[in-house]
This record gives sequence, C-alpha cells and structure tokens, in this order.
Amino acid sequence: MIRKLKHWLLWASLAVALLVTLTQLLQLYGLSGQNRLIGQLLAGQDVGADELATSAPEVRMARAVYLSQHQRYDEALATLNLLLQQAGAEAQAHTRYNLGNLYLRQTMQKAEAGNINEAMPLLGLAKQAYREALTLDSQFWDAKYNLEVAMRLLPEMDRISSGDEQDDLSQKTQLWTTLPGFPRGLP
Repeated sequence: MIRKLKHWLLWASLAVALLVTLTQLLQLYGLSGQNRLIGQLLAGQDVGADELATSAPEVRMARAVYLSQHQRYDEALATLNLLLQQAGAEAQAHTRYNLGNLYLRQTMQKAEAGNINEAMPLLGLAKQAYREALTLDSQFWDAKYNLEVAMRLLPEMDRISSGDEQDDLSQKTQLWTTLPGFPRGLP
C-alpha cells in the first residue's frame, strides 16, 4: 500500500513538474515574441495592427514612442491614451511621462517654427503630464528632469513672444532671474 502511494506521488510530482515547465516555456516564447516586436520598432520598422492586438502594454508603449519619433503624433496620442485606460500605476507613470515627451516634442517643433501661440498650450499639457507621472511615482527622475526642462522653457517662450528688442546681456539676465528654483541674487 505504501509502495503504491509512493509510486503515485512520484508520478504526480513528475506531472506537476512537466506542467510547470511547459507553462514557463510558453511564457518564454511569448516574451521572445514581444522582444522581437520591440526590436523591430527600435530598428525603425513599424509593426502591424494584427500583431499589436494581442501584444503586451510594453510593445504598445514602444510603438507609441516609434510613432512619436516619426512625427505621427495623433496615432501616438491615441496609443498612449489607450494605454492609460489599461495600465497599472507604474505603467501609467511611464505612459504619462511618454505623453509629456510627446507634447514637449511638439512644443519644441512649434517653437522652432515660430508658432509660439500654438506651442504654449502644448507646453502646459507636457508639464501637466510630467506632474501626473510624478504624482504616481515621486521617484521618477526622468519625469522630474523633463518637468524642469519644460519649466525653463516657459520664460524663454515668454521672452520670444513679447518681441521686445533689448540687448543680449539684459535678455540673458532677465531669463536667468525668472527661472524657477534659482536664487535671484547673492545674499
């Protein structure tokens, strides 16, 4: 009787081990496919919608970054908004960070083209997205850095939009003293 029980337990443990191994192999295969898609996006090749339908949020995030880099902002915005509805707290922080990057990239593009009035609302959206990312993850250093960059852009854009013709030294002094977080002078 004990011998039969030992024999049965041995076969049961072997079956469980085989089941766990097969499950791990399937997960590894899925991760390999996701890495292939992300690698394809990093190489500059777009991924088809049929492959994205069953992909993980990380692949969709990589596609949103790809679309943003190729100046397909509307598609990138739609992808990021879809990710905001599906992701957890950590993924939402990264999604909001990438959303801020998208808006900041558009801001810089509009500012370089001289469309300051169109760039200002985008800059506000970028700062809002970075702040929301920091609300979700207060230790997100990249979001802190990009928020600081966006905060520093505002005085520069105000100076450009005002159109005052002053000498370069006074413009640099004015810009420096209006930067947030810096002292106005020596004690």
